[in-house]
Amino acid sequence: MARPDKAAAVAEIKQELESSDAAVLTEYRGLTVAQMKNLRSALGENATYAVVKNTLTAIAAKEAGIDAFDGHLNGPTAIAYVKGEPSEAAKALRDFAKANPQLIIKAGVFEGSALSAEDINKLADLESREVLLAKAAGAMKASLYQAAYMFTAPLVKAVRTVDALREKNGGADEAPASDA
Repeated sequence: MARPDKAAAVAEIKQELESSDAAVLTEYRGLTVAQMKNLRSALGENATYAVVKNTLTAIAAKEAGIDAFDGHLNGPTAIAYVKGEPSEAAKALRDFAKANPQLIIKAGVFEGSALSAEDINKLADLESREVLLAKAAGAMKASLYQAAYMFTAPLVKAVRTVDALREKNGGADEAPASDA
């Protein structure tokens, strides 16, 4: 690679791939500038969407140790670099692709693992981290409540049984007064 501008572009793509939690490779053939702008805003603050050159991306991915893009770098290509919650970006891409069939999700990488287009759709179906944590906390709270109830239930049952016996005996449990 003789040209310094290409070397800088490869270094930039490599740095983005390495610093991102996930990256999704897409084909944007047929999208207008306005649609691309809408897609970028739909991705939110945790993701950036950049048009890339296939040859330079292949070199950068190889240098970054990513082989998930092999065979997918053809046609007009753009990458969504995700920093943060990947399911949110996957949902945004999936929803945008449903509304705009010109956007094709090709492949992706998440924490070093290759993702197919189907895997990215499955990732989009996941709930966000916050929702999953809230559900886990709710389940733990319910389990603790059930455990506390289980430990107090025998004690409460014993007290009720003693009270029932007292009522049945009509107070015969009481010790008679002594004539001392």
